[in-house]
Parts: sequence; C-alpha cells; structure tokens
Amino acid sequence: MPPERTAATGPPGPNGTSGPNGPTGPTGERDLLDSSARAGALRRLHVPGTPLVLPNVWDVPSARAVVAAGYPAVATSSEAVAGTLGYADGQKAPVGEMFAAAARIVRAVDAPLTVDAEGGYGLAPLELVDRLLATGAVGCNLEDTDSDSGRLRNPSAQAEFLSAVRAAARAAVINARIDVYLKPEPEASDDALLEQAVRRALQYAAAGAECVYPILLHDQARAAEFCRAVHPLPVNLLGSCAPSPGRIALPVAAQAGAARVSFGPDLWAATLRALAALIPPIH
Repeated sequence: MPPERTAATGPPGPNGTSGPNGPTGPTGERDLLDSSARAGALRRLHVPGTPLVLPNVWDVPSARAVVAAGYPAVATSSEAVAGTLGYADGQKAPVGEMFAAAARIVRAVDAPLTVDAEGGYGLAPLELVDRLLATGAVGCNLEDTDSDSGRLRNPSAQAEFLSAVRAAARAAVINARIDVYLKPEPEASDDALLEQAVRRALQYAAAGAECVYPILLHDQARAAEFCRAVHPLPVNLLGSCAPSPGRIALPVAAQAGAARVSFGPDLWAATLRALAALIPPIH
C-alpha cells in the first residue's frame, strides 16, 4: 500500500502548462506558483524510512490508475514511455515525443509528476530544464551513463552538468541516478562499488541533486550502509513488483532507510504480458 500521505497540488495551468514557460502576466505567475507548490509537495514526500512509493507510469491511463489507487505522486519510466511510443530505451526516442507524453500525464492527473529524463537527451542544461518544466513536470531523474559510449560519465563532469541543471531548474526536484552497480568495473569488490557510489552521491548532492538513486543496489546491508553514508540526503532504491534479481523489496528498502522506491518498467512489462495472454484465446 502507498504511504498515507498526500501532495498538496494545484491544478495545471492553461493547456496543461504549469511551469515558468507558461503564459506571461498574471496567469504565467500563477502557473509558476503552482509549479513551485507541486515541487515542494513532491520534495516533502521523501522521508527516509517511510519511502515515497512510485509505481512508474507510461501514459495517461496508467497515471490515472496510480493516482486513483491513492499514490500521492507520479513518475514515468523512460523504458516504458519509449516502448509505448515504439522506440528502444536509452535516448532512442525523440525528446519531443517523450516530453509530450509527460505533458499529457500532467494534464490528466492532479498529482506532481517527476520525469525519467535519462541522461538529458544531449540537450544543454537550460534547454533541458525549459522543455521539462514546459510539460508541467516538477522533477526529473538524470543518470550518469553516457548513452553514446555506454560508459559511466566522469563524476566531475556529471556534477558540473547537474549544477547547471540545478541553476536553471528553480524549484524542481532533481534525482541523480548513479549507475555504478548497473555498469560495475571489472573485478570491483563490493566495498569498492559502495565507495564509488557514495562518492558520486555526495558529489552530485553538492552540485544540487536532492535525491540520489544507486540503481540495482539491492543488498539490504549495503543499501543501509549507503543510506547512512549520505544521510540526510534522500535515497531512491529500485524495488520490484515481484521477487527479482537486482531488486529490493519495498519493506527491506524502507528498513534500509530509503526515502523513495520506484519500480522502473515493471508495471508496463506486466501489462504487456497480461495483454499477450488475453489475445490468443480470442480466435
């Protein structure tokens, strides 16, 4: 069950535009205030030990289902959104289509939305933020894997990027994904991986990230150690709708000190499996 918390959200602005890129004048100012309020609501939902639970969505019906079930915020999965649009994950989908999907979700639900923005789509920080906020979203994930090379970005370069995003993003909540466990160095020990993840987390936090996401960190003891090392910085862990390698169960994540648990493309994949099972008996 989702935590019994609510996000104080305001209605989307005209045509679904809720950020500083909305209309100028009093209406645009109202949209900016609404966006700041939703960002603040999303931020307050990050409570270590009582995590914000985010069953990731990919379109309007899935977002409506999550909100109807009582979850106070909504998050997209890039893999699920891209797959729904007919593209592979990993910044293969056109950025305009990805953000258009986010804008449709914002127009449809009265809950703050955070967008999986992958590695930033190669956009300059200011353009990335402008396009993100134009959707009405109030948060984003940004990962430290270079989509072109497939390798981890230099942490100092990633921190510089995050700092520029932070400077442009006003009140938006930045969740910095750390891919050390997704792309481990050959022969790296558990201790070395944890040290690398913590070092990146602290560097990204200093650059302006408000939550860090060591994806695939699933061992309870290591997750707890990570959470302690970066405290009071909120930590996002990758949960699973069913037992799965590389994932952590929601109660275990909470015990480890997570402030946020998301589920990647799990629900989308489960929906596709259910659809595949329904179709053959029709004929």
